[in-house]
Amino acid sequence: MARRLLSDDVYDRVRARIVKGELAPGTRVVESVLARQLQVSQAPVREALKRLAHEGLVNHVPRRGNYVAEVPEAEASAAREVRAMIEEFAARGVATQRPDGLISELRGLVDGMREAAAAQDIAAFREADLAFHRAVCHASPNPFVGRMWTMMEASLRTLLVVSNPLWDGSWTAMSKAHDELIGTLASGDADRAAQAFHAHALGELCTADDARASPEQ
Repeated sequence: MARRLLSDDVYDRVRARIVKGELAPGTRVVESVLARQLQVSQAPVREALKRLAHEGLVNHVPRRGNYVAEVPEAEASAAREVRAMIEEFAARGVATQRPDGLISELRGLVDGMREAAAAQDIAAFREADLAFHRAVCHASPNPFVGRMWTMMEASLRTLLVVSNPLWDGSWTAMSKAHDELIGTLASGDADRAAQAFHAHALGELCTADDARASPEQ
């Protein structure tokens, strides 16, 4: 039990360093070095890296070691296109039916984004961001939309973390962009909601006070 809990702690700490951009994409992650830094044996580090590899945040290269995952631009672009189609379809259905409690749930998640932005807690921001889009997809009247999101989420998480780890735009402005997405759903205008979520997923939606590229890319 103690070993499992230690492995969990090491996993959380290494994952946080990747999510925050402290371990940049392509960086070699050496078990012995991490073990010394974290003051643990190599066994829990090895277990943590296996979990991170399964999650897609670390790549294991035989006879070379472990590296923080990199996402080629062509792959990132392809992922954004598929995500845009899924979220456009989800938003259209949600705006049409407006499920009870969803808007309140989404507003709570945006509040979490604002708090994370104020604290510069990028890991917490991204978790709230993913939870926001997950909630919309799972609220779709078509149950396959939620299932498709679940299938894609691990890849999307990797994309968000490693494709823009040091994005220097306004996280507060990105919170506001999500507020605007909520407005499109609450309006009941299915076309407007679909277009807004499609643009957001492609990184094209930004607020007036931040014209730089979105970290959703």
